[in-house]
Formats: sequence, C-alpha cells, structure tokens
Amino acid sequence: MSISLVKQLNHHFFDTFAESDHIYCSSVSPQPLDNPIWVSRNGKLAAELGIDTKELASEELLALMSGCGLSDQLKPISMVYSGHQFGVWAGQLGDGRAITLGEIGVGKEGELWDLQLKGAGSTPYSRFADGRAVLRSSIREYLCSEAMYGLGIPTTRALCLINSDTPVYREQVESAAVLCRVARSHIRFGSFEHFHYRDNPEAVKALADYVIARHFPAWINDKDCYLKLLQNTVLKTAHMIAQWQAVGFSHGVMNTDNMSILGDTIDYGPFGFMDAYDPQFICNDSDTGGRYSFKNQPAVALWNLNALATAFTSLLDSDQLVDCLKQYEPEFLRRYRQIMAKKIGLETYQPQDETLINDLLALMEQDRVDYSLLFRKLCDFSPSNESIRDYFIDRDKFDLWANAYRKRLAKESTTEAARAKNMRAINPKYILRNYMAQIAIERAQQGDYAEVNRLLKILHSPFDEHPDAEEYAGLPPDWAADISVSCSS
Repeated sequence: MSISLVKQLNHHFFDTFAESDHIYCSSVSPQPLDNPIWVSRNGKLAAELGIDTKELASEELLALMSGCGLSDQLKPISMVYSGHQFGVWAGQLGDGRAITLGEIGVGKEGELWDLQLKGAGSTPYSRFADGRAVLRSSIREYLCSEAMYGLGIPTTRALCLINSDTPVYREQVESAAVLCRVARSHIRFGSFEHFHYRDNPEAVKALADYVIARHFPAWINDKDCYLKLLQNTVLKTAHMIAQWQAVGFSHGVMNTDNMSILGDTIDYGPFGFMDAYDPQFICNDSDTGGRYSFKNQPAVALWNLNALATAFTSLLDSDQLVDCLKQYEPEFLRRYRQIMAKKIGLETYQPQDETLINDLLALMEQDRVDYSLLFRKLCDFSPSNESIRDYFIDRDKFDLWANAYRKRLAKESTTEAARAKNMRAINPKYILRNYMAQIAIERAQQGDYAEVNRLLKILHSPFDEHPDAEEYAGLPPDWAADISVSCSS
C-alpha cells in the first residue's frame, strides 16, 4: 500500500461536515478498473506535493489511483452541487464521476490540496450514468490542466492518468480511464447555489465559513469576511478570464457548476485554443447557440458571478453585492490590457495602446492569422524584419499598423534584445492545439503512451525552445479543421 501518501491524506472537509447529515457530500467507494496501467505520471506535480519519486512509480500507488487499493484510513466522498447550465437552472448536479480521496498538506504552510479520482465509477450524483471517463477525454484534461499551469493560468492540476481494460459504452466501446485531479478546492459557484435554492441559508453560511477557514484564515474573525470572500472570487475570476482571453483559450462549458470559488480553471471538457484568430470561435460542438464563444467568455463570467451573488443574499445586503460585481469589468479590462501590452513588448499600458492592440486583432481576424504564431513571431519585430508581414494578406494595412507600432516602441526605454526576451516569456511557442491532443489520443488508444508524456514535458515549459518538437510549433495541419469536440465523453 502507498503508505506515505495515505498518511499524508486527511479529511478536513469530511470532518467539518460530519454532523450535517451528509447534505454536502456522500460517502462513496471507487469502483476498481480491470487491469489498470499507467498512461502518465506527473513527476513535476508529485515533487511539488512532496510525493516520493519511488512511490509515484509503485504498483501500490497504481492500485490506489485505480480504485483497487483503498486503505481503511481513507474516507472517499463525492460532493453535491447544483448550477445553471447554458443559462438555464439545472437543479441538483454533483460529482457524478468524481470521488475525492482526501486532502494533502503542501509546503511549510501546509496549504491543502484535494486529491480526486475522476472516472472512478458511479456516485449518488451520477444521474443513471456509469460514472466513468473514457481515455480520450481524460488525456485532454490531463494535458490541458498542465498546459494551463505551464502558461501561468490558475488551474486544477493532474497527478497521473490510468487506462484499463474496463469497457465504457459511448458512441462506441472505449476503455475506461481514471484521472487523478489535484485542486486547491473543488467548491464551485453551484455549491452555494445548491443550498440557496433549497432555502437553506445556514448551509450557505457553513460552506462560506469553511472556504474562509481553509483558504483565508486571517479573515475568520473579520465582520466583513463574506464580503471579502465574494470580492476575492470576483477579482480572481476577472484575472483568470483576462488570462484566458490573452492566450486565446476557450473553456467551452462555462456553466456555474464549472466555476471555482477560488477563480481557478476547472473541468476541462470541450476546450480549445484558437488557431486562426476569430472572436466568434466556438470550441464546443454542443454549444449550438454560441453562448460560450470566445468573445462571450468575459460577459458569461460576469453572468455567473451574478448567479453566485444571488446565492450570497443571505450573507450580504444588495448594496454590498452590487458593489462587488461592479469591480469585475474594470479589473478584467485592467488585467487584460496589461497582459496584451506586454504581449506586444510594452512595459506599461497607455490609453492610446488600446487602438494599437485592437487594430492588430482586427487585422488578424480579417486575414485569419494564427493567434499564437503571430504573437510569438512579433517577438522578433524590428524595422529590418519583413517576415512578419508575410503572415498577412492585406500587407498595406499591416504596413500602416507596423508604422504605428514602431513609433510606439520608440517611446519605450527597453532595448530591442530585452524586449524580445520579455515577449518570449509571455507569448508561448507551444499551446495544446486540438490536433496535438488528437495525435496523443490515437496513439494511446493503440497502447502507445509516449506522445502523452512527450507533450506533457513540452507543455510544462511552453515558452522555451524544444528543438525536438518543432513540428508542433507551426501551423496546424489541414486535417485539424475536421476535429470535433463536444460535451460527450
């Protein structure tokens, strides 16, 4: 048995709500996989969590993570929550295929992180489903959560991924997989909505008290602790969405049950990084109305925050709620403009820079220029460098923009070399394009997991040069346009 890891796992959430008649969670046992096999183990995250490298490679840990080797010390749970899905109240949802093993303290401060098995079998919240996850969607979440970490975007993490011989019946028979997801918290906007709409303000308060005690202990005795909690969620969500927009990331399913109370990216389903710049980009084929298109994400996040604020009406008065929500848009714009200015090599954002940035994006949209490639190429911009011009069809219009850009750069004190270095530290050379994940999926389905692990290494350092992975640093192949991603898994 993986004794050291089990000994590190504790159950603060379970113990906190042990006397609450299980209204927050249910005791659940993972359902073992048949013939589990490692697909990938994330040594980088394991080291951060203090998990020994030898243990990470052990058969005992494989058994634990595949639901086969539970210790009597563990008390796994699945949590209940509700939410708005595609803008419509969906009622009770919950961890339909996720089982939390416990919490692990990390670092000198002992910050708690949840260890959760996704795809470990049915729970009381599975709604007649099997509670399983298939290999293809598990690979996508495993890689994307670590890709977002590599990009510096707040996110859940992924410790390991396991495949098996257990059959799963979707559009066709596929193999069941389990992802070990690690997060500072799995509490969502929908967790608060669940108890608010059940007219249980005591439960809303207890949940808020728990979040504060675990993540913001300095606020425990503060009379404004609930105001600070909501304000923190508003601001951190604004920061997260600004980072999504700046890197060209679409989440795909921004339901309120897929929004973290801490402002971390959570629940990777039909996500997508843009290829050609298109504000109308929809990464989820199930989103026929385009509610969660790329351009709509900032507004949807505010809509979701309004839903959370409604769930806080028993804790805060209307003026406090409104004041909190009013902070979202200016904070989002401030952070987004700051990042975009740095992406084009400016030390600080000036009001006139908005026109410069927007004109570039408009030209990229017009000529369908690849978003990530263009900004990476822009790192090499100089009066004598004409290669960037070749990315555009309307070169005369680009020349006008480039002239305005040169004049703006002339006002900066940074040297050309320093500016290029700074830009390469914020404009990734590698993003997880759909076709890259698809290549790894197809090989993994044949029993070859090497590409999953190769991509993991690349995506952990997306701003660096990877000479052995140059094929992933260019335009996607033509066949990538035919890849379809939906809510189905």
